[in-house]
Amino acid sequence: MRVALLVIDMQEVFTSMTHECLPNILKLASHFKAHDYPRIFTQHGHTKEELTPPLKNQLVKRWGPSGSIARGSADWELMPDIAKAAHGCPIVAKNTYDAFINTNLADILKEQNIERVVVCGVMTDCCVDTTARSAFNRGFETWLVKDACGTATKKQHEAGLVGFGYAFGEVLKTADVLERIR
Repeated sequence: MRVALLVIDMQEVFTSMTHECLPNILKLASHFKAHDYPRIFTQHGHTKEELTPPLKNQLVKRWGPSGSIARGSADWELMPDIAKAAHGCPIVAKNTYDAFINTNLADILKEQNIERVVVCGVMTDCCVDTTARSAFNRGFETWLVKDACGTATKKQHEAGLVGFGYAFGEVLKTADVLERIR
């Protein structure tokens, strides 16, 4: 089965949420690279137009322009270790929780005949969960890597994992993924 790693929104603004998951994300990225499996990264951000009234983007409406990530800002940048891991890989620019909406992510996966996606990154209960569910709904077998995801609180993290695991796909640890994908 053809597999790809999706690393969601590992950006400077989320650094405080990644202390535990970052080492595992880097392990996964290294493993996928060593086995020549595709690695795809996403980068969430909003254009100046999206941050300027009248607001049309639902995330900007929800969080406000000052609570949203401006493209090109320091907060928008990929974390340094992630930027190194992403070198030469597709980086999908997105402006909503679902990395498939308004992007070429589905095309990238289809062009490479991907059947399974392994999803990690931030935030577990927002962009990670939403993108993983969307992958499932588009016909991809989907795994969520619980120790390679982070969010604001443990309660939010667990809620995202439980909801996904109930109906959408397997929730695994990094070690399990490394063992199962060779």
